[in-house]
This record gives sequence, structure tokens and C-alpha cells, in this order.
Amino acid sequence: MSSTAGGSGRGQLYAGTSGFAYAGWAPRFYPAGLRADQLLAAYAARLPACEINNTFYRWPTEDRIHSWVAETPPGFRFSVKAQRSSSLRAVGAAKGPPADPAGQVARLVAPLDAFAGRLGTVLFRVPEEIPRAHERLAAFLEAWPRAIPLTVELQHESWAADETYDALRAHGAVLCATELPEDEGPPTLRLTGPFLYLRLRRLDYTPGEVAAWAARIDPFLAAGRDVFAFFRHDPVGRAAELAGALEAEVLRLVR
Repeated sequence: MSSTAGGSGRGQLYAGTSGFAYAGWAPRFYPAGLRADQLLAAYAARLPACEINNTFYRWPTEDRIHSWVAETPPGFRFSVKAQRSSSLRAVGAAKGPPADPAGQVARLVAPLDAFAGRLGTVLFRVPEEIPRAHERLAAFLEAWPRAIPLTVELQHESWAADETYDALRAHGAVLCATELPEDEGPPTLRLTGPFLYLRLRRLDYTPGEVAAWAARIDPFLAAGRDVFAFFRHDPVGRAAELAGALEAEVLRLVR
């Protein structure tokens, strides 16, 4: 589904899930009997984007990226989670080793040209054990190349500050909006970069909740901003259904 329906100036909705390599999603989402090396192509035939999970633990080689590209259409987009160890070293915990933003960034971006246009963004997750430290964030953002789209998820509550948002805007970096199961309400949507990025982490969403999210993101799409929205993976494929439902609800709004 293209959310550009209803006007060429609309942004694109890239709805998907966190990960795709789940054999348990058959037959609810995947056809029964698919091999592991057939799952991504089947996923990409139905959804336009995927947040790659395993890169959080092991950064991809150029050969791995080439295989992902070969299995997806040109309009497909990957969000690639930066490796956890690199996140820690790039920003640096207050009581940990010194931050090394330049060294970690150079290592992370080295293979990314292999995506050949399919890279939607790199998702850089700063874990909850790292509280706000403006100087460390600013040094990391300064080291990151502007040509590579960057999304930052800041998990410690102390990062919720104007100083943080201003730093992200100054470098064109996107602030990730995350909805957790324990949250009393949806997160605030702050546009600090060229697109919007959502991580929808509840175990399930009702049709009304999906419709509410479609209504919240539609003004951004109408203004020409792309929106990435990824549902939390689950054992049976419900997340993929929710991504499709969000696409359908946005399309309904523009018809």
C-alpha cells in the first residue's frame, strides 16, 4: 500500500515489524512450508519495511546486506538497529569506559553503502542505564555522517529535555517515539528530523487503537513526511497483521 494515494505530495508510510525471520508466523502470515531463506521475500511481498533485529547483536557484513537487497523490491526499506555494544561505546555510560563516537561511527557506517537505496534509517538505541549527558550526545551526532539517516531512541527519562530535542534537530536526527505496554497513553510525537519513527511495543492493538494511530500520523503524511512504524514481534504473526491494518486505515483516511 502506498500512503501517497490521494496526492503526490504525501509522505510514505513504511509500516512493518521488528524482525521477519519467525517460522512460527506460518501459516497465519507466511505460507506453510517456506524455508528460512525464503521468509524475507515473502515478508517484502506484503509489507514495505522491516526493523532488523539481529543487527543489535551482530553488525551485518556487506555480503549479508547484499542478500537482503536481492530478496526485496526497490521500494522496500530497512531500519537497521545499531549494535548494542557500539551504542554504549559511542555515547558512553557515565561510569563506563570513555565514549568513542568517531571510532564507533566509522565502524558502523562502513558496510551501509551495500543497501543501495534500501536503507531507511539506522536506529541507534541509547539504553536505559545511560542518563542524559548532552556533551556525549552532541559528540556522537557530530561524528555521524549527515548522508545516512539516523534515528535515536533515548530510553532513560532524563533525556526528555529541550536540550536533547534541539541537538537532534541541529543534526537532522530523528527522535524515536516508543509506546510501551505500561504506558498510560501514547507518546508525544516530536519531529526533529525529516521523517517520523514509531516503535509500537504493546502486545496487541484493537481496531480502534490502530485507527487512532492512523489519525495521529496522517497529518505528518499529509505534510509530506514519511512515517516509519514498527510493531513488536510476537510468536504467531499478529504484529504483521497490525502493520497491514495500519496501512489499510491510513489508506481509508485519504480516500
